Amino acid sequence: MGCPSFQEGLIIVFVVVLILGASRLPQLGDGLGRAVRNFKKGLKGENEIDVTPKKKLPPPDDEG
Repeated sequence: MGCPSFQEGLIIVFVVVLILGASRLPQLGDGLGRAVRNFKKGLKGENEIDVTPKKKLPPPDDEG
């Protein structure tokens, strides 16, 4: 049992797209990229990990 071939890789990608849907793949990639980045920071010995969200919510309206 070795490394998967190109055709097997395409089948795996197709199944992942079917299960998750094309709209969720960018979110999955973004989350995976952040996880890998934080893992590498942890290996380097940096103590702080950035967990702040990228998108800021607008301030609530104070009507009432």
